[in-house]
Amino acid sequence: MRILVVNPNTTQAMTDRMVAVGQTVMGPGTELVPITAARGVNYIASRPEALLAGAELLDLIARHENGADAAIVAAFGDPGLKAARDLFDIPVVGMAEAAMLSACMLGDRFAFVTFSHTLERWYADCVAKHGLGARFAGIYIPDAEFASVLTVQDEIIDDLVTIANEAIDRTNADVVILAGAPLAGLASKVAPRIGAPVVDPICAAVCQAEMLVRLGGRDNASKTIPAKDAVGFSPALSKAIAGG
Repeated sequence: MRILVVNPNTTQAMTDRMVAVGQTVMGPGTELVPITAARGVNYIASRPEALLAGAELLDLIARHENGADAAIVAAFGDPGLKAARDLFDIPVVGMAEAAMLSACMLGDRFAFVTFSHTLERWYADCVAKHGLGARFAGIYIPDAEFASVLTVQDEIIDDLVTIANEAIDRTNADVVILAGAPLAGLASKVAPRIGAPVVDPICAAVCQAEMLVRLGGRDNASKTIPAKDAVGFSPALSKAIAGG
């Protein structure tokens, strides 16, 4: 099974970390293929950046889907997820959606714990977009400074644990989701220190992508948009839009 891990931001180290974490839960015979955007921002953190990243995601999948069984949107807010499902035949899994749906099977209500207030509105949009507001206990963010998104989980690990436990105490949340690609791999380190199950989004996405492939994936009947000619895109994306 070949699964694309498509990071629509430009930080290769972040892609590499997510792939390494995903490999810890993937099944025998699964290959995770790292793909990182060559254009865009180094870390997506706002609505405008997410909109641009969604377009880049479509191009990246179009150029690499040949021979792939599924694709993961390796950015927590799932930029471009539903558009990708409309355009491509293979299953496309969003990290945020996979984490939230997994959390809903572990408890009644889930809380996000993340590291920057800049992310708050975009992440709230993501919950609403997936129709899970009734299961959502809110977003919790420590007031802690950090030097880099690449090292943030190590820099403020104690603050993240503290705010996670505060979220559980304040809201009776049953599950904590560590939200954001820079937090990939943190769940396994802090789970014993948090008083509820902790979900790592990339792990949830890998497991759900494998499940969808085993359930039969998708076929051409899944496409919901008419074929059109497109100008100015890469040949691969233009072909996908044209129904190729």
